[in-house]
Amino acid sequence: MTDKKKILYIGGHGKVGLLTAPKLVEAGHEVHSLIRNPEQKADIEKLGATPVVADITEQSAEQWAELFADYDAVVWGAGNGGRGGADLTWAVDRDGALATLDAMEKLEQEGKKLPSYLMISYVGSQEATTDPADEKWYAYVESKKEVDNRLVKADYPHLILKPAMLTEERAQGLELIEDKMLQESMTSSRELVADVIVEALGRDSLPESPIAFVDGKDPVSSIK
Repeated sequence: MTDKKKILYIGGHGKVGLLTAPKLVEAGHEVHSLIRNPEQKADIEKLGATPVVADITEQSAEQWAELFADYDAVVWGAGNGGRGGADLTWAVDRDGALATLDAMEKLEQEGKKLPSYLMISYVGSQEATTDPADEKWYAYVESKKEVDNRLVKADYPHLILKPAMLTEERAQGLELIEDKMLQESMTSSRELVADVIVEALGRDSLPESPIAFVDGKDPVSSIK
């Protein structure tokens, strides 16, 4: 296991973010959770994390780069997922995420300190398709596809996590699977996703990307 890291979790008030922060803190890391709503600060502080207030849809690549330079690792755990409509989904899941990748490339080109980058996605994201008539879900699927297909080409340290349908079940372990199309029978508990994040960021270097997984019996330490 590596030494303590300073970690920025983007989307800190999401369900996975709220599960992940205290686990990272317990593992000895310094955690900063990025949220949009300042009224959520107290929730973040209760977890032992430090709130960072910013609107993903308004952050420029330059602003992200300035922020990222202060961290050892960045986790993208944000996502509108169609809930606020197609326009907001494009703004968050595509444009917001792409701005963070622009920031990583900017830091890399300028020879500045570069954090490792962890993206939470889903099984089959790079090939998934859906009916354009379902505008909200189409926006999510196409956004994740574009972002992930760009990230896999990055030279900087990165990892794409690909769980299946997320549930509220307790984590029992995982099973690593092939990164093929998502099926309704596949599930991954949100707590398991949090455990995988903690395991990955606790290592000296990130595991090989991507990691596709569902609920299973193997410990997260079995990840190669």
